[in-house]
This record gives sequence, C-alpha cells and structure tokens, in this order.
Amino acid sequence: MGSAGILLIAAAWFPVIAPAADAPLSIASQGNFYLGGRYVESNGDLPMVGQVYVQFQIPQDRRHPNPIVMVHGGSQTGSGWISTPDGREGWATYFVRRGYAVYVVDQVARGRSPYIAGVYGPARTQTREYVMQRFSTSEKYNLWPQAKLHTQWPGTGGPGDAAFDNYFASNVPSMEDRGMQSRMNVDALAALLDRVGPSIVVVHSQSGQYGWPLAQERPGLVKAIVAAEPSGPPVHDVVVPGVARFGMVFENATAVEGTEMFRDDPRLKRFGLSDIPMTYDPPVTAQSPLEFVRQDKGEAPDRVRCWRQKEPARRLVAVGERPILYLAAEASFYAPYNHCTVGYLDQADVKVDYVQLAEIGLRGNGHMMMMEKNSDAIAQVIVDWLDKNVPAPAPSAR
Repeated sequence: MGSAGILLIAAAWFPVIAPAADAPLSIASQGNFYLGGRYVESNGDLPMVGQVYVQFQIPQDRRHPNPIVMVHGGSQTGSGWISTPDGREGWATYFVRRGYAVYVVDQVARGRSPYIAGVYGPARTQTREYVMQRFSTSEKYNLWPQAKLHTQWPGTGGPGDAAFDNYFASNVPSMEDRGMQSRMNVDALAALLDRVGPSIVVVHSQSGQYGWPLAQERPGLVKAIVAAEPSGPPVHDVVVPGVARFGMVFENATAVEGTEMFRDDPRLKRFGLSDIPMTYDPPVTAQSPLEFVRQDKGEAPDRVRCWRQKEPARRLVAVGERPILYLAAEASFYAPYNHCTVGYLDQADVKVDYVQLAEIGLRGNGHMMMMEKNSDAIAQVIVDWLDKNVPAPAPSAR
C-alpha cells in the first residue's frame, strides 16, 4: 500500500466534464428530521439529548442506490457541506447533481442539534486567531513546515473579507467532553444508517474518528468511507506553536527528542484512533491494553515520528471490510502526520487508498479543502473513486 496505490490513483484521475453548477436541479424529495435522541432527567426537566439534525436531498435523476452521509468536523455544522464561504455550491450539492441522495448531519450539540448544557457540560469553540492560523491564512503564520504552501483559501482570509466573515460566522461551540461527544455521535449515526440503509459515509477532521467505530457498529451498512483528513494522528495529538488545540498549548505539551517544531499532547488515545472503545482482535481489556511505540526516525524532516502499535499488532475488527479513501491536503496542519494515521490503519489490517492531492496536481490546499477555491476538483476525485469502488448498477435492458 502507500506509494503504489497513490500512483495508481494519480494515473487514473483526470478532470471530468460535469453538470454545470448553475443548471436547474430536479429534486424528487427533500426535507429534514431528527434522529437518535433520548430523554434524560436534568435540572427537574426531561430534555432530549444525543439527537442529530439531518437535512436531505434526493435527486429526480437518482443513479446510485447508496446515499452519501456527510458528517462535518470540529466547531462546524452541516452548512459547510451545502455551500462554500464564497457562495459556490458545496460538496453536498455536487454529489446530488451526480445522482446521489445526500444526507447532511449537524452533529450532536451543534447547529440545529440543541446544546443541553446541563447534560453536555462545558463547551469549547475556535477563536478567530485559531481559524486564521489553521485554515484561512496559515501561510502567513508558518507554524508547521507545509503551511507556506497554502494558496487555495478564497479571498484574503482575514476579517472584513466577505468569504472569511461568512466562514467565521459559521463557527459554533462544541462539547469539551470528547468522549461523550464521540459516543453520542456514533450512536446517532448508527440510527441514521438503520433508517436510510447501506451508505457511503463522508467524514472530515474531528468526525473522522466516528467512521472507524461506526463501521464496527454497523458493518453491513457502511458501504464505503471517504475520509478527508480524518481525526489524527493516532495515540497522541501533535501540538505546534500558536493558539491551543483542544486546550493544549505548546508550552505544556511533551517535548519530542529530535525536533523543536512538534510536541505531543500528553493525553493518550487509549484505542489508538478514537476517544471511545473500539474492537480489536485479540480483544483490548483492562488486563491487556493496547501498547504503543514511536518510530525511531521520521519519514522526512517535515513529518512527525509516528506512533504505532507495539508488535504483534492487533487487527481492527470489521473496519477494513469496505473501500476507504483517505484524502490528504498539501498545506494542511495535518500534512506532517496524515501518513501516521494511514500507517496505523495499515498495521491494524485496514487498507486505504491514500490520495495526496498534490500528487495528482491539486496543490496548495489547507485542511478545509471542501471550502477552498478548487473544492469542485477535489469533489470530482471522490466521484471518480466512488465510480470505481462503489459503482452504480448498470441500467436494466428494456
């Protein structure tokens, strides 16, 4: 796996003439619903918690039996899949135009999924400076080696620019309790798949850690996973200078021998890829926990030394039983460690198609690739991959 798979996909990818974004779009059905909630006692009331808001569109010309379920990342809502900050059609509409039914989720306690503070506890959001450092103008801060390559954010990337202001207006608080957040979202997404049937699950960033346990919870219903820089890296988050991520400032992070630019978040992901339990073979127990080791040397000077399982590695049950696409952006703050997540999955017997966008001519992207200037070209990479790996049935003869 790895470079051979990348070269194969790169050779096969080419731009496709697609339906125009301004062409009329015929919708057979659209609407919204809530799913996955339960009543709990809180402060003398019985609020509903754990539910997700789901917005859907089903095209008149539906050509694919498996719908696409889209799950946004941290401090975002499903609105980021609908339109880009500069007003272009987002990935959700792009897929609808290509004959997919699309279900867009607002995660538990985000956006139109209400935040019940008495149950969910404290919230955290992204500051304006964090957004500029990590997403819109990372090339100006240069906090990680690849940041200087960033070119694709629409507009100037700062306050007063219409695209930036529109994006920053979409930021919402999310649960500080990452374990509760993960458990509730996996449960709600499982209920969504029970309702809509076998689906292609698209995750990004923070929601990436839901895809792996969801595949274990509903192995027959996760048809494929498309992971746009899913939550990572394994075992310990990487900390760089600048505004704190997940509340961990660079000065309080664990120094790593051999590098001054990367540090480890001392908090451990006990199940490697997730804040919640996942099923391994042999099983993980209190008496037999996962053990981890770090690479002796990084793969390149601008990449971190990855954490892996200590050999003999355990297999992640069920996750690898479907096609998985992993998209990596050239300039993202994930660029120093995307390969760590791919390597961890490979060691756990989960093979993925690892597509580094720069290797197929899509350069300059940051972490929010679905909102950047070349977002349509990246969406078409996904469409082409799905055509190959989850093809629509041939039209029946008449």
